[in-house]
Amino acid sequence: MSKVDANPRTVRQLLSNMKYSIDYYQREYEWTTENISELLTDLEAKFSTSYDPSHDLARVKDYASYFLGPIVISERNGLKFVVDGQQRLTSLTLLVMYLIHNLSANEDRAELLPLVRSRQYGKTSFNIDGEDRVRCMESLYQGQLFDPTNAPVSARNIVARYGDIEALFPDSLKNKALLHFAYWLMDKVVLVEITAEGDEAYTIFETMNDRGLSLNYSELLKGYLLANVVDEDQRKGANATWKRVMRELSDLGKDDEADFFKAWLRAKYAQTIRERRKDAKNEDFEQIVSYHKWIRDRRPLIGLKSSDDIRDFIENKLVRFARLYEGIRKAAQTLTPGLEYIYFNANNWFTLQYPLLLAPIRSNDGPDIIDRKLRLVAGYLDIFIARRVVNFRTLGYSAIVYTMFNLMKEIRDLDVAALADLLRSKLTAMTETFDGVATFYLHQQNSHYVHHVLARITHHIEQQSGVATRFETYVSREISKPFEIEHIWAAKFERHVDEFATPEEFESYRNRLGNLILLPRGFNQSLGDADYSKKVHAYFGQNLLAKSLCDLGYQNNPSFLAYVNRSELPFQPYPTEFKKADLDARQNLYRRICEEIWSPARFELESA
Repeated sequence: MSKVDANPRTVRQLLSNMKYSIDYYQREYEWTTENISELLTDLEAKFSTSYDPSHDLARVKDYASYFLGPIVISERNGLKFVVDGQQRLTSLTLLVMYLIHNLSANEDRAELLPLVRSRQYGKTSFNIDGEDRVRCMESLYQGQLFDPTNAPVSARNIVARYGDIEALFPDSLKNKALLHFAYWLMDKVVLVEITAEGDEAYTIFETMNDRGLSLNYSELLKGYLLANVVDEDQRKGANATWKRVMRELSDLGKDDEADFFKAWLRAKYAQTIRERRKDAKNEDFEQIVSYHKWIRDRRPLIGLKSSDDIRDFIENKLVRFARLYEGIRKAAQTLTPGLEYIYFNANNWFTLQYPLLLAPIRSNDGPDIIDRKLRLVAGYLDIFIARRVVNFRTLGYSAIVYTMFNLMKEIRDLDVAALADLLRSKLTAMTETFDGVATFYLHQQNSHYVHHVLARITHHIEQQSGVATRFETYVSREISKPFEIEHIWAAKFERHVDEFATPEEFESYRNRLGNLILLPRGFNQSLGDADYSKKVHAYFGQNLLAKSLCDLGYQNNPSFLAYVNRSELPFQPYPTEFKKADLDARQNLYRRICEEIWSPARFELESA
């Protein structure tokens, strides 16, 4: 038998000046936005238990470690092949690359560089090697745009996930904390490296993935609960129900079984949450991650006092809320009439919506009541997200988790009228309004949210004007020519010297929301640096938001004109030029449309 070793390795030890190839039976890099969000959330939570702004850098070596699981490496002919773990290693490489781009001092970046790429035998290459990813990694490393058209799946996903890291990187880790976090990531995040020679590594991989190293949490929970069901026939029936529900959850995605339990238990039972301070202890909200233990330790809280209670918990409550969770997840993945807000929130990566949506649902609620409650909660979150976005308020997990947790408890088991009143009052109390649109602009970290806002505006005015429209088309990255943000002004300061004193002032104004529309890739690129007077005629053949810049868009278009008159929105064409005052007017138009889209009037419809 070949030699097998297992050793703990820090991220620095695993990646620095090392070379790994992706083995032939490995799947593409397939991590999703949700995977990146969960990784960043977990890293931030663990780092924050030790970090204090007063600490010098040397204190990081005493911080608490974070375990990121095992990886399997095969050594053949002097080369290292990643057998299991390439998803995590690739994602860690992208995170390190983000840190390199955002640390200010050269000497700080220098310590991170060997973790991404290094030089061996006279050749510099990326440490995680693969022909299908070299071009995109080089573009990201150089800070250049990469066109994913016709690129391999791994390359497209790598570019998308790096964009997720830029958008979702927690504010609490930026600025002064960033360097401390970088060293903590290198030296205190640990994986177990299992190395083997030849085919032995694949055997280990197969054993881990096919047979499993241990029972998962739901299997452990099932065993515990069923052991306390006295009647054998009832125990068999509950076991069959449990297996059916878990199979249906697993069909949604590999993590949905665990995600369901976390969402459900937090929604209906969690009472406490950890304070964000050094040495704070995990409370209900965090402990529910190990839900099999949490339920065992809190049986009375959940009402599991007798055999009949446990059977009811499985046959009724589990079945009902699992089915509800499945419906919510499907609405998050596919735009569903009547539940559109759920899809919009998922497009904004708002994973906290799942426990919030479950919180007000009662066991005896009928389908109509459930849908109304879902629309109320998702509709509130939709407005909450939009207002924060246009006011440059973070949606980072650590910044809002307490607010969302307290809201979760407040809306738990409320009826429709009380729920609508509470959510309406929450919006009234928000300090952020759509007045923030007046100065809202595109920057490096908010492009996804700006894209979402433009997609909602475009979809809304087309919908109100009776034009065939699909919001999904404007936000999808899977179509052959996805929509991208187009600046109405080309990046040509010399054309605007009559209104701007410096290139910096011009560029700042150029990124304002009123200067932005959505156009399909390819068409967007074909316009290049053309003057506005030429571009505006091309806009006429595009979506209604772009078309509204052109005077032809107001001719022979009675449905659009009817909407303009009905809404009293200040639409106007700009046939030949688009000046600073025009951009300001356009920005005001966008503000008014935002107020219409995200109006609290939606609560009146559900509570009537």
